[in-house]
Amino acid sequence: MALVPGLAPHVDDHGDERPRWDSKSQYLLSCIGFAVGLGNIWRFPYLCQAYGGGAFLVPYFIALVFEGIPLFHIELAIGQRLRKGSIGVWTAISPYLGGVGLGCFLVSSLVCLYYNTVLTWVLWFLLNSFQQPLPWSSCPPDLDRTGFVEECEGSSSVSYFWYRQTLNITADISNSGTVQWRLLVCLAACWAVVYLCVSRGIESTGKAIYFTALFPYLVLTVFLIRGLTLPGAAEGLAHLFTPNVQILQNPRVWLDAATQIFFSLSLAFGGHVAFASYNPPRNDCRKDAVVIALANSMTSLYASVTIFSIMGFKATKDYGRCLDRNVLGLINEFDFPEQSISRDDYPAVLAHLNATQPERVARLPLKDCHLEHFLDKSASGPGLAFIIFTEAVLHMPGAPGWAVLFFGMLFSLGLSSMFGNMEGIITPLLDLGTVPRWVPKEALTGLICLLCFLAAICFTLQSGNYWLEIFDSFVVSLNLMVLAFFEVVGVIYVYGMKRFCDDIMWMTGSRPGLYWQVAWRVVSPLLLLAIFVAYIVLLAQKPLSYRAWDPQHDQFPLRPEKLYPGWVQAACVLLSLLPALCIPVAALAQLFAQRRWRRKEVPSQDTHLKPQDGGAC
Repeated sequence: MALVPGLAPHVDDHGDERPRWDSKSQYLLSCIGFAVGLGNIWRFPYLCQAYGGGAFLVPYFIALVFEGIPLFHIELAIGQRLRKGSIGVWTAISPYLGGVGLGCFLVSSLVCLYYNTVLTWVLWFLLNSFQQPLPWSSCPPDLDRTGFVEECEGSSSVSYFWYRQTLNITADISNSGTVQWRLLVCLAACWAVVYLCVSRGIESTGKAIYFTALFPYLVLTVFLIRGLTLPGAAEGLAHLFTPNVQILQNPRVWLDAATQIFFSLSLAFGGHVAFASYNPPRNDCRKDAVVIALANSMTSLYASVTIFSIMGFKATKDYGRCLDRNVLGLINEFDFPEQSISRDDYPAVLAHLNATQPERVARLPLKDCHLEHFLDKSASGPGLAFIIFTEAVLHMPGAPGWAVLFFGMLFSLGLSSMFGNMEGIITPLLDLGTVPRWVPKEALTGLICLLCFLAAICFTLQSGNYWLEIFDSFVVSLNLMVLAFFEVVGVIYVYGMKRFCDDIMWMTGSRPGLYWQVAWRVVSPLLLLAIFVAYIVLLAQKPLSYRAWDPQHDQFPLRPEKLYPGWVQAACVLLSLLPALCIPVAALAQLFAQRRWRRKEVPSQDTHLKPQDGGAC
């Protein structure tokens, strides 16, 4: 591999020069930035709140100890020892496992397409945050009639800005619509930023990571300090962490906890293998695995406290407005003096009127106001960032400033994750020697970014949000479980437990203990198989469907559930299987190739690492 300018060369066991990180802090921040992403902000808090509050932490940390950290250690150790990207590592272990690296490469490529589209949305909201008032603070007027746009009045100003003024979404996935120019421009800008940051490999990402990895923690701290001073913060945190032990009897809780650990650490993407390959050969990868995994989980908890302190404030505001509307209805209907009924008096007054004049009370459009109801209005994914939290910001003094900080934080989080995804694409290509040495790395990176940009244009269509949800749901789930399973099997049973332990002894100065050996040999593979089977069972129980945004629907603004057309279901199945299919396809191709060589009686030129026994260290 060509030496990246400005990086200290390292000569590995095969005599090849390989760039190195400028410092240990660059490497750790890059891995943390890759692992800590948008899911820590908008998925973990939702799961924690939905699955028993503090009780959810029990299966979460069990999965972290017996699934996340052991698998993470394998990726860092094997990348550091063999000093190759994902494809090179698994081909070196055995040509029959080359499909594992190819699958990781394909997953990273597909994830890059839609992940940067999420950054496109974030950039659009960030640019619109430099306004007073914020553009999603009120409904636009309807020029054809008196009042506001009907779709906005029927939903909310925040939902209208997201679904109509940003996505301009169609009511059905079969209707592709047209390309939205504002999103296309933002998409081009996002890919330009990614290119500038990764064009020179770890030299450029190593510099950018100091900002992209640390800035989100600064913003989270600012939001936390502000959130804890807002009314309702205590209610939000109590709602988040009040344990419900009974919910642990639900198998879905354990499944979601295990998958959250899996995806949150970005396992089986190939990015961590690539990052570790630039480490000094005797770096303590065991310590790195534990530190980075714990930093990722602590970030999730830290973000949850921050998010739900703000959510508690929003719920308290919504609860107060609901009471005020009901109080105003009683005052108007029964001719009470203005402001004669307070929020605190409302329950007693309503009970008295229900007992004395139930017919008149029944005619009133009174809302069912309960604080718990508003606290339960949490969301996962883009719904939390672009609707729930965005609406909460509107209630905060100096709303534009808080909006700029929030979307700036999301952009930094997503950008640092993109660094790892791009490294999982570029490093394997360079290690395989498929790129001529005379081609500058900047040119290769530019070509990859251009191709990804062109492929991601489909997400800027009016139906693009539906397709992004498909990619997010089907590209990673099954594929990463299969890839991670073969990673463990490949290292422990093909490369050999003894050899792997010897490598770790050489790199770190001590052999793996009983915990690591039991986790690698038994617990992690069985846990991955259990997750895979449970996911398949749950997937088979429900037809493939999606939630549409249809202003013409009778129950609007509720999003009706629609079944995917047959051709879309076929695309979902293809995305669910394509990266994982690389494993058997590559193995069969290698088998046929070796048989052909034997027929021609050509001596084998394989230089891969010979399998060893899987005995104890």
